[in-house]
Amino acid sequence: MNNSQSQPWKDLEDDVLTEEYIGEVSEIIVYNDDVNTFDWVIECFMEVCKHSFEQAEQLSMIVHFSGKASVKRGVFEVLRPMKDALCERGLSAVLETIKV
Repeated sequence: MNNSQSQPWKDLEDDVLTEEYIGEVSEIIVYNDDVNTFDWVIECFMEVCKHSFEQAEQLSMIVHFSGKASVKRGVFEVLRPMKDALCERGLSAVLETIKV
């Protein structure tokens, strides 16, 4: 194995260590409502969160039957514009920070 193939893993390891050092992960929580259709919610999840159709469909069902669902996890700065975009489209979404 040459060094060029192992280098991406080194970069990934550095990213993971940095994220662990920060110790915080955020998530977008979407709440159920009686206004938005399944098709619209699925479309929003696909466009904003970049989910596949299947994942967006499953998440929309979880939101509907459980009342809420975590639809995306990651770094706060990346998730905030996504949360805002979901809210602009009429979904009820919040951003929560999880202590790791």
